[in-house]
Amino acid sequence: MIEFSAEQFSIESLCQLAVGDEKAQLSQSPEFKDQIDSSYNFLQTLLKTGKEIYGVNTGYGDSCVRKVSEHNVKNLPLQLTRYHQCGLGEYFSFEQARAIQVARVVSLKQGKSAVRYELLNFMVDQLNKGIAPLIPQEGSVGASGDLTPLAYLAATLVGEGHVMYQGEVYPTSELYKKLEITPLELQPKEGLALMNGTAVMTALACLAYEKADYLARLASRITSLASLALKGNAYHFAEGLFEAKPHQGQSLIAQRIRQDLQSKSSRQEQDKRIQDRYSIRCAPHIIGVLQDFLPFAKNTITTELNSANDNPLIDPKREQVLHGGNFYGGHIGFVMDSLKNLIANVADLIDRQVALLVDTKFNNGLPSNLSFLKDKEDISINHGFKALQISISAWTAEALKNTIPVSIFSRSTECHNQDKVSMGTISARDCLNVIRLTEQCAVAGLMISYQGVRLRAHQSELEMKDLSQDVLSFMESFSKEFTLLSEDRPLEPDLRNLLTLVNEQKWSLYPNN
Repeated sequence: MIEFSAEQFSIESLCQLAVGDEKAQLSQSPEFKDQIDSSYNFLQTLLKTGKEIYGVNTGYGDSCVRKVSEHNVKNLPLQLTRYHQCGLGEYFSFEQARAIQVARVVSLKQGKSAVRYELLNFMVDQLNKGIAPLIPQEGSVGASGDLTPLAYLAATLVGEGHVMYQGEVYPTSELYKKLEITPLELQPKEGLALMNGTAVMTALACLAYEKADYLARLASRITSLASLALKGNAYHFAEGLFEAKPHQGQSLIAQRIRQDLQSKSSRQEQDKRIQDRYSIRCAPHIIGVLQDFLPFAKNTITTELNSANDNPLIDPKREQVLHGGNFYGGHIGFVMDSLKNLIANVADLIDRQVALLVDTKFNNGLPSNLSFLKDKEDISINHGFKALQISISAWTAEALKNTIPVSIFSRSTECHNQDKVSMGTISARDCLNVIRLTEQCAVAGLMISYQGVRLRAHQSELEMKDLSQDVLSFMESFSKEFTLLSEDRPLEPDLRNLLTLVNEQKWSLYPNN
């Protein structure tokens, strides 16, 4: 059970809830309840005095000069959720929508958004029932927060819009009737509090971070296998090299590969070349940049996740209404723009490693395209991994294409009120797309490097029993999922199966570092 409380919420907890591994609960402590309700109660007090408060008794955005009549104050939140439902494009997945729900609860639980404890409890109940809003991906410029996509989340709380439930899409009102759920009636400020924030981009950034961390591990293992298959020089990863250039993440990647290659076979016969090509020799320096960036990314995303990021903020302790720009997604935009560049470089690395493995000019005696044939007469009609190497190049090119930083494309919107915006949500979506493409390269790279090692053993140039225990265990586990390619066959089923396993992080890679 994962609890929403006054304590800091982690990226890991969000990801666990997103995939449905855990149930959630809202803290029942009196102190926490008071933290939530005090800002709501303070706002009610202010409203009785007639004080003008943006988005509560005024219009929104550039329309803030419009005074809203007292009898319309309660109607204003519902109007906001309705007119901002103008998104298009593909819909966020069930997992992504759940991540967005979690991120919004985490922000609102900070107790500065003037929402009721009841509203947060309703959202947590949605999570536990497996109800997620159906949200189009396109339509947010990342300031004033994720207004348009979050409008679809807000709509589901009042029984409008559409939701995903048990693999189906329902009109929210229909599902609530079926499950006997009474929708909420939004109170003043609650519509704005739900929508005016960075929950969408932050939720996607959390998912991207977790995937990026795993990809760094996966790329390390692929490099180890490629080095073994190419009869590479294990001493390219020697500890002394990385003591001389001590970037922490780079050193960690080298340590992982060095740990994989601590075997008799990797030392028996070094390649005639003193130095392997860059895609092997420099792999720690390439993956290491990603590894060094991950702690910064984690810290930045965690800070954003645990922030009150709507506007205005209601501070009951200081008795202040704080009008500002906490909805601005600049930090997430920068992290996602940077991360997608680093991930795409990993795709490019795997593409280069695979190009070495399949080409007889560079693979040190392995058959062309790693065809594993018992009958030599079949060589003329079998082509091994020839086509897959082309696909990897295509996926890599598409990933690299999406690395242009989106934050530099700020647009002036909404009557020049939102005249400088973050584009953080678009960058987060791009980052997840780059990760998806790189994962495709990675599973293909695993298949090809695995086959290369097995071929090397088949040629009696490597003893499987001499592999390090970590690599041997991985090879045995992988063999249960992938049958060596001998006669040509469609590889899409293998690729899709392995992609699922990567998404589920089936293999525990380097658990101690």
